[in-house]
Amino acid sequence: MEKTETTAKKGMEYWKKIIVLLCAGWVAIWIYRAALTPLYPQINQSLGGNISDTALGSISSFYFMGYVSMQIPAGFLVDKIGKKKVLIPGFILFAIAAFLVAQASSLTMIYVGSLLAGVGTGSFYGAAYSLTAQNIPKNKKSFSTAIVNSGSAVGSGLGMILSSYLVVQLKMPWQTMMYLSIVLIVFMILAFASVIRSSKLEKEYLVESTIKEKVKTPKEKVSLKTLLAPRMLFSYILYFATCYAYYMTVTWLPNFLATERGFEGAAIGFSSSLVAFASIPGALIFSKLADKYMTHKVKFIVILELLAAGMLLLTVQATNSTFLLISLIMYGFLGKLAVEPIIISWLGENAPSVGIGTTLGVFNFFGMMSSVVAPALTGLISDNTGSKVLGFYISVGLLVIGALLFLMANLSKKRSIVKK
Repeated sequence: MEKTETTAKKGMEYWKKIIVLLCAGWVAIWIYRAALTPLYPQINQSLGGNISDTALGSISSFYFMGYVSMQIPAGFLVDKIGKKKVLIPGFILFAIAAFLVAQASSLTMIYVGSLLAGVGTGSFYGAAYSLTAQNIPKNKKSFSTAIVNSGSAVGSGLGMILSSYLVVQLKMPWQTMMYLSIVLIVFMILAFASVIRSSKLEKEYLVESTIKEKVKTPKEKVSLKTLLAPRMLFSYILYFATCYAYYMTVTWLPNFLATERGFEGAAIGFSSSLVAFASIPGALIFSKLADKYMTHKVKFIVILELLAAGMLLLTVQATNSTFLLISLIMYGFLGKLAVEPIIISWLGENAPSVGIGTTLGVFNFFGMMSSVVAPALTGLISDNTGSKVLGFYISVGLLVIGALLFLMANLSKKRSIVKK
């Protein structure tokens, strides 16, 4: 009994430690992700100066190709061997990959490093949200997930600002950002090792929590039919659209501001980071409301997606820099990082209760497929039209279609329940 009480007492504090740890994990990942996009001109120059926008955009595409390829395998491994045994090797590979990119003497070597970095960070999503799903109290899930996700915004903003300031303005080598990332990644490996419970302790804690809450262990199994049920499938499509708009913006917004809207120096990174930083209050406010009005999550999701599409449309149609910056701030406030915690919370309530890691892996696989397509496709559009505006319009269209399909699927489910 003494052991149980001690474990339970530690468990009261454990979920809060998990929130801080996972938030820091996203910061490390996103500083790396966001650091290279403002530096495409410097990378191009260091490699001879003859690289097309399509080829530069493919740096991000290779990263996300590796990231996407790991989603389902990583989710399966999380369920099979535990979060800790998936996260630590993944981040070790991430550190090695960042070093390879820093040492690259050709675009091919950067592609290889980016691909490996994607594979390494691909271990994070399923493990992270399995930890939140299993350890965070139900009435705090959306808000807690928003805090975790705010690490993405902080990391993205810092990555853009630091790379623009240190490299573009202070003329430091672009590799500086890779070495900074390596330091942060090593710190996270040590943090994972010290904070996350081993698989055995985790199972003991979950069993004790189940007994304490008097909840029977669910017997259902994850099947392909369950994973691809209409509401689940349309949630994947919605997430694809959400991620497409965000990763297209994150990848090409700095270049768009510099080449098509006349922004210069640190102003590029600062303006681009507004999307990330504006998302933090948006995520916290809307997730808090979603936790308070738990039966209205679908409404929150659809309205936020449509408003975000509107703000992205206004961004490319802005006739002056002030209007453009206001639109960017509002897109950040209403966009991916604001709506994602609510989508994940909705998913946790509607996904199979067994094999949550696998379910999250499939969900993120569908969503992150867009991150492979968006950077390269927008680069191709830029090479052929001389502008990236069409890339923004595609993002707006996908957001509207995804939101409407998700709404229709949930209305259909509601009607079928009423008939029964």
